[in-house]
Amino acid sequence: MSVIFAKTQSGQDELTGRAGGLTPRQRRVLIMVDGKRTVDELRDMLHADDLQHTLGLLEESGFIEVIGMRGEDGAVGPMPDEPLPSITAFRPVPQPPDPKEMELARNFIQNTLKTFCGPFAYLHIVEAAHAAKTHEALRQQFDPWFNAIVLTREGRRRAEELRAMLLKVI
Repeated sequence: MSVIFAKTQSGQDELTGRAGGLTPRQRRVLIMVDGKRTVDELRDMLHADDLQHTLGLLEESGFIEVIGMRGEDGAVGPMPDEPLPSITAFRPVPQPPDPKEMELARNFIQNTLKTFCGPFAYLHIVEAAHAAKTHEALRQQFDPWFNAIVLTREGRRRAEELRAMLLKVI
């Protein structure tokens, strides 16, 4: 099944008023959301590697909302009765917290920033990640990390893959 998003009234207002401070890439995605195209169709049209993150940001900001699902047979169906998680939702925090996963996440953040941005770039993100004592504190570094990664050409191309890898352990 593939999710279909539509603009909310706030999203329509953003297109005419530009008050939300969206980047050109985010605005382009908002323009393309029409209530008919699925996420996969948008991905094919936009060739945006960080599409899932951008859609999540637009959804959380109230500019778009999920209105339906398209099945493998092509039929558009209603939303399920239970609410869908946000497209950028973190997994539930493991109980008890797993120190090995936290260390994997810290190392992943450090290594990807070093690889994509340079050895001394964004040290404040690395330091904050290493200082985090809980999954929640570590998750606060997710958005700064992702934004730093997508500022690079190679990072933008691999954004969804890297995002998915970090979400498995954070």
